[in-house]
Amino acid sequence: MKLLKPSWVTHDGKPIFSIDIHPDGSRFATGGQGEDSGKVAVWNMAPVRSEVDEKNSNIPKLLCQMDNHLACVNCVRWSSDGRYLASGGDDKLIMIWQTGRYFAGPSTVFGTGGKTVNIEQWRCVNTLRAHTGDILDLAWSPQDAWLATCSIDNTIIVWNATKFPEIISTLKGHTGLVKGVTWDPVGKYLATQSDDKSLRVWRTVDWQQEAMVTKPFDECGGTTHVLRLAWSPDGQYIVSAHAMNNSGPTAQIIERQGFKTSMDFVGHRKAVTVVRFNPNIFQKVVNKASGKSQQFSCCAIGSRDRSLSIWLTALKRPLVVVHDMFKNSVMDISWGKSGFELLVCSWDGTAAYVEFTPDELGTPLTQDEMNSLHQRIYGKSMAISTQHSVNNTIIENPAMLKLQQRHNEHREQMDAKKQVNGTPTKIRNPMLTSPTEKPNPKAQQIETRTPDGRRRITPLCIAPQVDFGDIPRPFMSSSLPMSSTGVAQPGLETAGTPRAAEPSQGSPSSQHATVKPLAPSVLTSAPTAIPANIQPMKALDSRFTEKSKATSGTKTSQSKPDRITPITLSTAKPREPDRPILQDSSAPAPTIIAKRKLDSLSQPGTKRMRKDKPVLMAPAAPTQVTPTIPQDVITRSAPHPIMLPSPPAEKNISLQVGGGEESMVLELENNIQTAGVKLAGLKCRRGGTVEWETVLSTRGTLLAGSRKVLCVSCEDRSLCVLSPSGRRLLPGLVLSHPTAILHCNGYHVMAVTTVGNLSVWNVQIAKVVIKNESLLPIMSGDVVIKTSSVTEQGVPVFSLSNGKVFTFSVSLGTWSTLSDVHSSLQQCSDHQTIMSSLNPSSQVKGPLASLQGQGQRSGRQAGRLFRANHNLQQAVTLGHLENQVSAALMLRSSAEHKFWLLTLVRYLVQEGVCILIVLFFIAET
Repeated sequence: MKLLKPSWVTHDGKPIFSIDIHPDGSRFATGGQGEDSGKVAVWNMAPVRSEVDEKNSNIPKLLCQMDNHLACVNCVRWSSDGRYLASGGDDKLIMIWQTGRYFAGPSTVFGTGGKTVNIEQWRCVNTLRAHTGDILDLAWSPQDAWLATCSIDNTIIVWNATKFPEIISTLKGHTGLVKGVTWDPVGKYLATQSDDKSLRVWRTVDWQQEAMVTKPFDECGGTTHVLRLAWSPDGQYIVSAHAMNNSGPTAQIIERQGFKTSMDFVGHRKAVTVVRFNPNIFQKVVNKASGKSQQFSCCAIGSRDRSLSIWLTALKRPLVVVHDMFKNSVMDISWGKSGFELLVCSWDGTAAYVEFTPDELGTPLTQDEMNSLHQRIYGKSMAISTQHSVNNTIIENPAMLKLQQRHNEHREQMDAKKQVNGTPTKIRNPMLTSPTEKPNPKAQQIETRTPDGRRRITPLCIAPQVDFGDIPRPFMSSSLPMSSTGVAQPGLETAGTPRAAEPSQGSPSSQHATVKPLAPSVLTSAPTAIPANIQPMKALDSRFTEKSKATSGTKTSQSKPDRITPITLSTAKPREPDRPILQDSSAPAPTIIAKRKLDSLSQPGTKRMRKDKPVLMAPAAPTQVTPTIPQDVITRSAPHPIMLPSPPAEKNISLQVGGGEESMVLELENNIQTAGVKLAGLKCRRGGTVEWETVLSTRGTLLAGSRKVLCVSCEDRSLCVLSPSGRRLLPGLVLSHPTAILHCNGYHVMAVTTVGNLSVWNVQIAKVVIKNESLLPIMSGDVVIKTSSVTEQGVPVFSLSNGKVFTFSVSLGTWSTLSDVHSSLQQCSDHQTIMSSLNPSSQVKGPLASLQGQGQRSGRQAGRLFRANHNLQQAVTLGHLENQVSAALMLRSSAEHKFWLLTLVRYLVQEGVCILIVLFFIAET
């Protein structure tokens, strides 16, 4: 095994969120943050593999850099044939890239001062617009017929890759940010993972949900930027990203048959961010005693603990684990098509290359052997045309067969109608021709002859040819396309140029290290394999770590990989904080979620194609495409997401807690420079003197406090809870998203994240009162939060712009309405006659009174609306008073509960409703 980190693969210190190796292995693409936009870069693979090529200044390292994205790029993926490169980012756009047909020589990248040179020419041939939020992940279908993209708008869009920008279907059902998407290798299913603590499997035959897995994710929080799950190459298993088992992070294994969750990968210390299966199935003699060859898969897992683990399904423990590989979280993994190369990228802006040998992984099966394995498991399938017919799909159950028959009948009826109306069933598009069928404009020229025999040719306008090339050839190929005016640069090696043997003096070098896989002598117990016949593969049943049978309150020995010897590079640096400090302090730091309000959800309409818009050449017919169905089948719609503004980390923030002589003032100062490290200082003043001072590792955004507890919201999504004397009462509370609202009252702390998740903690007993409850049920349309607070008893209260006041009931597990200024009961109640007879001192003041002050005055003006109908007036007043008693009880305001209870009794006595008084006291006792 060889491991190295090429230092020249960088985005100028900015994070690299995605990496992918080209199918031919000659180049790889990275996506991430640029200086003031998103950046997509295509790199040469040769200098990564060979140290000689790396030191040769004539061999370029960066092939092309594209800065078309307006915001950070989160994912880049090559199509399986290598023709297209797809990229998606925070600008809500998916861009499809293709090489240019004509190459006029190297050119410099605009804005780099001539320092960055583009050796290849990549053009954006399609821009896909339909998502209303950041694009977090995308995936091509096995035969490049479809492209699936997922976003923070809670949807997955499936695009027709042969007719961009046509949309096949929009999958709705997730209630949280969708952070990962993967295709079934045989094309029957699509799997997605979201922040709503669920993994969903969708059928490609009708684009409906097949299964939803939630149990392994119940304890998970939205602490990862992405959740990149993967499907095994044999199609039998899905391995999810961030899952939890007995309060420990795992990668959950989900079986295809019944989608059962009985196994998982354990060992990582923090949440798993990415899983990537090797595209090959290997065979090797694992148990030398038996001498039988076994078939198995290989899986790579990356985590927020900055480590990488490689697993073989024929072994009980990982083949190798590399700790402290980066300074920050692993973001993406990519295997080469050969199966022996691996690229990994991290949030710290670096990438790593891992190379294995056949002795370590085994011998990969050929493509024919893979196809025969799929046929033995799933049956035989024929090639399918790009018209998405269902004639040749794999029929695994009777439901698919019925759907196929209905689809065929519907298609025959439509074709019959078209023939009756005289509409041709098929129109050949001259633009969708093969690359060899070049148009000949001279064949259409108009030629006439004059009486004297001379030829006259009418001028014919010849449109410029679309500058889109074919599948890119491997770099340094002998047939590199050059235009007639292109001149080879002296500093770049072209076809036929001998390579220089002397390395350049100023070329950057990589950190090379050779690491051997874990030997049996290193482990406490040598990894032994249990022989099994893989027809289909069954090795997973006994070679994965089984789930612990202990209860959730007990710890297991599998919480840490204590029997795995860490392999640490000699160039590894000491552990640093998880959140990276970017080199350019003026550039905005990337965050886990979007920082802007999402646009309203809208369905993309069909548009007339522009005349100047290029028409792409249809790729080769795929071997597995399932049909589309009418759009009226999908009727569900995802709820409108909540995006609350996140307060910025200002230079100085102050807050006064309490009043009078016992009041104290909190002062937070951000961006304190100390030995090259930025810190935040928090001071507490009483009467102008500093009582205590403490330091925070990250900048603070919000301050809140009471006489019992103080709280600071930090930029890294954590809460720092302190006592009035400056002592830290709890470790940092990490939230799933940045904090938008923060309040303290008594010993209770209330926080609302930017996506509208409410949490309340009782600091005195270190216990959560309300955990991640969404504000979505009470906020709809353009409703915003006017005021918010938490009572001393820990009851949250929200006053909205629509005049309603809500609280969340822990005992009932739902939101309850406390007040509504537009309520007919509140406006038309006649209880003011009882209120006026009481002394002003007897009317208590509490949280309910402060919320309903304006509403009570309106009741006095509307009290005479029902004078013509006394019984109706009485019923309205009784209804309002009973609501007041319940609201005071919900707020745990004992004084107000007593006041409204007595008011209700007085009104009953005044009205002489004896039976209601008796029933009332019976109910109270």
